Amino acid sequence: MSERWRQVLAWWTDLAPREQALVGGAGVSLVLVLLWLGLIQPVRSLVANAEARVDTAEQEVALSTQLRDELVAVSTQLRAVEERVRRGPRGNLFTVLESLAAQSALKVASVEPQAAPNHERYQESKVQVVLKEVTLAQTVNFLHRIESAEQLLSVKSLRLRTRPDQSDLLDVTFSVSSFEAR
Repeated sequence: MSERWRQVLAWWTDLAPREQALVGGAGVSLVLVLLWLGLIQPVRSLVANAEARVDTAEQEVALSTQLRDELVAVSTQLRAVEERVRRGPRGNLFTVLESLAAQSALKVASVEPQAAPNHERYQESKVQVVLKEVTLAQTVNFLHRIESAEQLLSVKSLRLRTRPDQSDLLDVTFSVSSFEAR
């Protein structure tokens, strides 16, 4: 044994039993505190951080899966629309709208062309349609015919106003776009 160890052992044996109990308790407490601060607490922190990272990763995986599913659904819809544009009939938008209006038993007050944004893959034709003194049923029928036409048509910016002189009739303004592949 080393000299230092012998001195500690001699010091210990010189202590009274009550002092040995107090010093021993303090030593055990010190060892427990050092174990707690140096080993147990850091391991618990690491475990808690790992659990938090796992929870975050699981949430991110769930979100990624949801976004992937939405992307697949949107891509499928986009392919269907692109196929409809590519294979759909071509026709003058003014003529198509006049025909659909006649089928809906109403007269279009005006159809005015509007500027459409440029797109590298599609040519958009856009017009503003104004209907005067029409019923709600006529309007709904006309809009339904536009949305379900063979040619891909899209209704945008719909505005309905009741007429001040006849509350059962409407003035309707909306934009319609048609698309053709370039």
